[in-house]
Amino acid sequence: MRHGVAGRHLSRPTGQRLALYRVLVTDLLRHERVRTTVAKAKEVRALAEKIITYGKRGTLHHRRLALAFVTDEAVVEKVFGELKERYAMRPGGYTRVLKLGPREGDRAPMALLELVEESGPTGDAPPGREG
Repeated sequence: MRHGVAGRHLSRPTGQRLALYRVLVTDLLRHERVRTTVAKAKEVRALAEKIITYGKRGTLHHRRLALAFVTDEAVVEKVFGELKERYAMRPGGYTRVLKLGPREGDRAPMALLELVEESGPTGDAPPGREG
């Protein structure tokens, strides 16, 4: 039994699975949205939010942690610049998963994983989340 074993294996060996996660997180942070399966989106969401939190903290240590995971230095610069400012006042929840429906070829459930847009001081905040 798999008691206490967290995470999805996605029918891949550990190295392939971690490489997949790194590429998906990098592409999500670069393009701000990725179309993938629901299972992959749910796994990648937590990793992407951790990288954005590293960017918000902004120390050299956190930059090195981000560089160790993200495969492109330009994306790390974006995280520690643009995304740091965008999510400065947001305590978490930087991504959303929107379910799209089944993929045409194999009927796998698909999802759109995207970064949320932070509403400005004059923008509309979600109900119950006024600052």
